[in-house]
Amino acid sequence: MKLQRIGEVGAERPIVVDGEHAYDLRALTGDIDGDFLAAGGIAAVAEALAADRLPRIDIAGQRIGAPIARPQALWCVGMNYAAHAAESGSAPPQTPVVFFKTPNTVVGPYDDVLIPRDSAKTDWEVELAVVIGRRARYLDSVEDAPNHIAGYTISNDVSERAFQLEQSGGQWSKGKCCETFNPLGPALVPRDRLDAGNLRLRSFVNGEPRQDSSTADLIFGVDYLVWHLSQYAVLEPGDIINTGTPAGVALSGRYPYLRDGDVVEVEIEGIGRARQRCRDAVWASAAAPAPVQA
Repeated sequence: MKLQRIGEVGAERPIVVDGEHAYDLRALTGDIDGDFLAAGGIAAVAEALAADRLPRIDIAGQRIGAPIARPQALWCVGMNYAAHAAESGSAPPQTPVVFFKTPNTVVGPYDDVLIPRDSAKTDWEVELAVVIGRRARYLDSVEDAPNHIAGYTISNDVSERAFQLEQSGGQWSKGKCCETFNPLGPALVPRDRLDAGNLRLRSFVNGEPRQDSSTADLIFGVDYLVWHLSQYAVLEPGDIINTGTPAGVALSGRYPYLRDGDVVEVEIEGIGRARQRCRDAVWASAAAPAPVQA
């Protein structure tokens, strides 16, 4: 069971894919968002599927949008794989390194990524993304965290390393918040359908392998991150947590940075595969509106 949003930018509609078939969810909800998740929407979808109450639809040729509409917060965890910390020139952190992306960086999993004006170091980062399903505030223990997780999806935490590290003034947001810098999806998979602690995640550029690792190598696991963040802020339904990226990015010096025309693919087993073409932002803005996720 995988939840998706399909349709043109700003007009996506909710569906669920189960096996070989897709079903319209508009009888249950107008969208897949925080309100839907907080109201037990995933359980309602599972019940409706089991009772055969959802209309089957053909989704061939439809654009797939981000699986969550309008996240109000996009939390990101840095250097959460030891090998990636090493290739970044840093020791593994003793406590989670946290930064934010603006929610309007979120686009669909097959939408273009725009290379910023004056960029020389745009980079890719495949990450497991946690979707919050229930408000998390001062959780008592790590064991409480799963009850607040709706499910998981794939994030490409695109980064401009010169903006992030050389022009940052000590924080990372300049290199993380450029338009289209967080393709998300293609699907939201419910928490109980995946073992988030043991998922293979990979990335490719122009068909050539880059990252290849497992969430078993996370320094701080998914449940710990949800508990930890709840000690400092209130996590709301629909919030996204990017849990960190493994080794194999351009920052390592082993690969060239992204350029106009490059194609990035990111995949996580059990969730799916996403694909983005890189385009020059100046040219793209002159030719057509940049893709912005509703």
